[in-house]
Amino acid sequence: MSKKMKIVLTLGTIALFGTLLAACGSSGNNNAASNGSAPAASPSATISASPSSNPAASVRKITDYIGHEIEIPVSPERVVFVGETFSDLLALGVKAIGTSTSMASETVYEDQLAGIEDVGFPINLEKIISLAPDLVIIADTDEKVYEQLSKIAPTIVFDTFAPLEERLPLLGDVLGKKPQAEQWLAEYNKQEDQMWKELQAAGLKPGETASVFTYYPGERLFVMARTGLSQVLYTPDGLKPTEPIQKVLDRGFEQISTEMLPEYAGDRIFILNPASELKDAIQSTEDLLNSRIWQDLPAVKAGHVYRLDIKQSGSDALSRQWLIEQLPKLMAK
Repeated sequence: MSKKMKIVLTLGTIALFGTLLAACGSSGNNNAASNGSAPAASPSATISASPSSNPAASVRKITDYIGHEIEIPVSPERVVFVGETFSDLLALGVKAIGTSTSMASETVYEDQLAGIEDVGFPINLEKIISLAPDLVIIADTDEKVYEQLSKIAPTIVFDTFAPLEERLPLLGDVLGKKPQAEQWLAEYNKQEDQMWKELQAAGLKPGETASVFTYYPGERLFVMARTGLSQVLYTPDGLKPTEPIQKVLDRGFEQISTEMLPEYAGDRIFILNPASELKDAIQSTEDLLNSRIWQDLPAVKAGHVYRLDIKQSGSDALSRQWLIEQLPKLMAK
């Protein structure tokens, strides 16, 4: 698995984001892009379906995020999903047979994984074979990984960085759960609207900006742009990204130096606490919070700094739902 993907799966939650520390020793690039950015969604990269001419057909053709053309079951029953947005399946009422359970440790949905087999991280191909899936969905864009898995079962590369309102309907289409996706999103949108009304009533001003920062691992400081908590914050009725963050919104995250903090810092700052096993990242976070450059930030002086555990700040459906319940409480402190 590529180095970039290992960072993504940890920085997105990760999920997104904490069992990957041993696997990722540098900020190297993968097959996505030479600048280290995640592949950006485009009309040609999203999933499209071609219905079979046979009404009784049990399979159909789709084109995935990367451009692979695949025949998949019309109604998949044995799904393996490996990515930081696993709870999207739970929101749709789909019980997968396998996932990388380490990605879900300490998440808000960890207790809902009973009975789901661990396929490891990196993926254990023998385990996948033993589960006999009829569909495999992965976030990894590594073509070698795709080729290995596609020999076992139909395999889709899925853009887990895509916004929830785009991602969930696509997943619902793939899994034969479009009505469930529409219903879940409609209820979520009502809850999100109510959250912003509560925050505005509590003093949030139109046009306020926000930044999300985290360390992973060691002294590597990241600003989160298109993944996790940022997807909740950056909405038309919500907070806005600062100008430097706007320039990297087509990426999941961007590594920056501490000297660049004043450029990226918004009116409100969210710090994602590193996973508990990342001791050096935890220490770097504390060092930052005690530094002069941090203490001089306007948001810090105004008391507009909020901390969340990174594994509870994912962009997956159930973490998003949990976040819109928790943000008014967090920002009221």
